[in-house]
Amino acid sequence: MNPLTATSLSIAIFGALATWMALSPLSGFVLIWAIFIAWAAFAALGADNAAFKSTIVCGVFGVVIGWIGAFIILKLPFGEVLGGPLWAAIVVAITAFTVVFASNLSMFGAVPASVLSYAATFAYLLQTEGMLSLDVLMSPSFENPLLIISLSFILGAVFGKLSTLAAGAVSADA
Repeated sequence: MNPLTATSLSIAIFGALATWMALSPLSGFVLIWAIFIAWAAFAALGADNAAFKSTIVCGVFGVVIGWIGAFIILKLPFGEVLGGPLWAAIVVAITAFTVVFASNLSMFGAVPASVLSYAATFAYLLQTEGMLSLDVLMSPSFENPLLIISLSFILGAVFGKLSTLAAGAVSADA
């Protein structure tokens, strides 16, 4: 089988499995859209062992920095003085700089994974009324993006790796 067909088939099968898992046994613990974002980061980073490690490490790093940014926006009172949107913009500028600048350290060198997970953290917090709250950020539940987005990114890297291995096995048989 040619490599593109093998990759397409592998992603279709593992994508269906990931979707079923996210909507059934792991519902409330992972988000399918965040799994696919991490999967894409894994592919963009080269779909190899280094990409697997970087997707997980930098993915969780981006979530942590996004979480810190959301916490600062909500906890520090500057929003009342500067106005909420201006304060949020300032915090995002600082934390986005941090996400990218941290790539000076080799362990945080996979900027795409860090930025995508950072963005996914804010997407998750802003997608539903009431999610951007200190209660959610401090919760030990899977409503907290530290847990649900991080776990989704880890699972996305796993599915990326599995689909790559499966595609390689099928295309090698040709």
